[in-house]
Amino acid sequence: MSWGPSFFLVLLLLLVGSAKANGRGDRCQKTQQQRIAKVGAVIDFTSRVGKEQKIAMDMAIQDLLHSTCHKVNLHLRDSPGNSAKSTAAVINLLNDKKIQAVIGTLTMQEAALVSKIDDRTKNFTVLSLTSTAINSPSASLHLPNFLQVANDIVLHMQCLAALVGHFQWRKVTAIYQQNNEFSSNSGIITLLSDSLKLVNSEIDHHQAFPTFPSLSDPDAFFEQELNKLRSKSNRVFVVMQFSLTSAVLLFEKAKQMGMMGKGYVWIVTDEIASLIDSVDSSIKYNMQGVIGIKTNFIETTKHFRQFKTRFRRIYGVQYPEEEENSSPSIFALRAYDAIHAIALAMKSVTSKDLSQEIVSTKFHGVSGIMEFKNGMLSQPPTFQIINVVGKSYREIAFWSPSFGFSEDLIKHRDMKEKTNRDSVQVLGPIYWPGGLQAAPQGWTPIDGQRPLKIGIPARDAFNQFVKVRYDQGKNETHISGFSIEVFEAAVKHLPYQLPFVYVPFNGSYDQLVEEVYYKDLDAAVGDIEVIADRYHFAEFSQPYISSGLAMIVTVKPDKLKEQWMFMNAFTRSMWLLIIIAHLSVCFVVWFIEREHGHNFELKGIGAILWFSVTILFFAQRERVQSNWARLVLAPWLVVILVVTTTFTASLTSMMTISRVQPSVLDVETLKKTNATVGCDGNSFIVNYLTNVLHIGPQNIKRIASISDYPKAFESGDIQAAFFVAPHAKVFLACYCKGYILAGPIYKSSGFAFVFPKGSPLTIDMSKAIMELNEKGEVELLEKKMLSSFKCLLCAFALLVTTVRIAGRHLQYLNCIRTILIQTRVLRWAFLYLIRSYKKSQRHCSRSSILETCSTRNMTSTDIVVLKYH
Repeated sequence: MSWGPSFFLVLLLLLVGSAKANGRGDRCQKTQQQRIAKVGAVIDFTSRVGKEQKIAMDMAIQDLLHSTCHKVNLHLRDSPGNSAKSTAAVINLLNDKKIQAVIGTLTMQEAALVSKIDDRTKNFTVLSLTSTAINSPSASLHLPNFLQVANDIVLHMQCLAALVGHFQWRKVTAIYQQNNEFSSNSGIITLLSDSLKLVNSEIDHHQAFPTFPSLSDPDAFFEQELNKLRSKSNRVFVVMQFSLTSAVLLFEKAKQMGMMGKGYVWIVTDEIASLIDSVDSSIKYNMQGVIGIKTNFIETTKHFRQFKTRFRRIYGVQYPEEEENSSPSIFALRAYDAIHAIALAMKSVTSKDLSQEIVSTKFHGVSGIMEFKNGMLSQPPTFQIINVVGKSYREIAFWSPSFGFSEDLIKHRDMKEKTNRDSVQVLGPIYWPGGLQAAPQGWTPIDGQRPLKIGIPARDAFNQFVKVRYDQGKNETHISGFSIEVFEAAVKHLPYQLPFVYVPFNGSYDQLVEEVYYKDLDAAVGDIEVIADRYHFAEFSQPYISSGLAMIVTVKPDKLKEQWMFMNAFTRSMWLLIIIAHLSVCFVVWFIEREHGHNFELKGIGAILWFSVTILFFAQRERVQSNWARLVLAPWLVVILVVTTTFTASLTSMMTISRVQPSVLDVETLKKTNATVGCDGNSFIVNYLTNVLHIGPQNIKRIASISDYPKAFESGDIQAAFFVAPHAKVFLACYCKGYILAGPIYKSSGFAFVFPKGSPLTIDMSKAIMELNEKGEVELLEKKMLSSFKCLLCAFALLVTTVRIAGRHLQYLNCIRTILIQTRVLRWAFLYLIRSYKKSQRHCSRSSILETCSTRNMTSTDIVVLKYH
């Protein structure tokens, strides 16, 4: 028989290993006062998490014995997610095994129950391995020895809310597994709701699922619940506090029911996302497009690589059917570190002070830094955002509470040196369910879904903003107006569909806002002014039109615009002086010319008057020959030029400069004269006039319609009217003659839409209104719907002018016709005259003909005709 070299190599390794074991045993035996730690573990042996935790704790005990010679006796008990069994297992370990600490998936409520049952557990240390930790100050006082090897659940909810806010999903559906730690209407739902409010989102619906072992027919139950969720419009589902077994069935049923197709969004938290590596490809196939949030841990250290290699080998041996998916999760790493924390603390303290020693211990474990504060891990976590695609998943971002989202872990670490949290806000690319490339809207219309009830003022004094018209014949209600048009345009800019119906409301504007507060209405739309008192009941969107309180009064009659307004260019004495001087100069010129025997063609007073008129326009044809007359006339022509220029300038100024003045200057004048003012009694103006402007209630007249204001002004019932600025514009557009703005504009916010407090629609509609303003759509609507009255007036004026012009054209046509007839008569007369001249003086020369014509007093026209012939 021959021995190969391999045999001697194996024998040599055995001898060396035996020697090392004997050396380590000798070293451990020499350690004085060696204490054996008795630790109990309560976990679910059948779950993936329980399997990983059991192997990890066994590995920790072996490593402790090898490195520190510290021996830990671990006593395991099975607890398949049942509170009563978990409590009984802990008490059994305490009585039978005299354990000093317990580790496992114990909740705070289960630990409190154990403490009430057995007083000996007051000094008993519990390390909870739940996926998230609850920060409860009251529980910490009653359970000072309860430590949670997990991060605060608030941080998990913040990460989830940041993800929802990044894609601007305004509503989500929360799906969670009911256990003893949370109730269906508090706990995790409250925490999620508070976090979502910070990103202007909310929980549309939440559904609690019982634990998987408690279901007699899980398939039928899951299908029934998913049918309920599918019947709702929201398509963003958040699955949290779910066991892996339940999650596998959930996505299997969702896939079968078409709820993993386009338009759906599925987000899973750490309990599922951290175990994606442990499921086979068939399960991942049902989860295509799912987004996961998992606690990140460093995988590049030497310690972790060694741990992972050993863990995979042991897990594959114990569970060979899962050998391909044997990588450890964060739950295995924390179980490993928890055993180390207990063992290290037990070196020098008793079980009474064990929890305090653990809290004061800090070390670097395979899961990260192990340090406790407020009964939970103090090191802020970094969450890895993953996207399930194909047979695995891909990383799309990292998130931390201090720095938000980042593209990769290296950048995320570098961001700690920066102060700008918004420097990186990138997520993607993401494979969405159904292969959709763009982010789903997260909402889809459902037949039969209750639309939002939008309240509108039914008794609006200015129906240009909201007009409610009832058609009794067709039994229909027609809603229109500027505010309605703006609201519907803003709804079109929302990233989701918003079904709604208008509900006319007959009360005041304040009562309309209160109806939103009491949930009788989901929102309110109209010319609703944003004022501080109304913020106690609701929230307002961005104002879609600016406003302010304006006073309108009648105008004083403008005498300068009367028929003889040109006479006001000069005073009466000036006019008289000009006339006397002018006539005097003209008389002197005429007299001088006449005395010198010059042939001044015009005679008498008529000559003087005609000469004075022609001189004014520099059109005189009479020749002035006397030097004395020229001496008198020359300076007067200069005077006429100056007077004419001055008259033209003065008249132009009067015609171009408006001199319209209000009948009442300001509010103080109203109060001094004890005048009565009018306003819309359905609005906030009455309170403003009384409380701010201090106008007595007896001097305020409530007017219901815009058409009643002119009647009130004409009858003297009111001397001024107060409107919000948009209403004032409409009033002046309707009644542009005889009314004017007076006094200052009392500023206010403007008109806006009303929503309940905390409604995400407030932010969405505000953004939509800003987009409308940037595109100029609101301005176009305002010109179209609130300034159209000027156009109507213009059209009327155009019609009148057209009729007048047509009448004038008819007159011109008649005149032209008459002229044509007269021209034909003259033509025949001229022809007859020419024939007569030709017969009588056939041999006359051309000059003689002209002479004859002149002697017969023929007109120049006759002469021209004769020349032509």
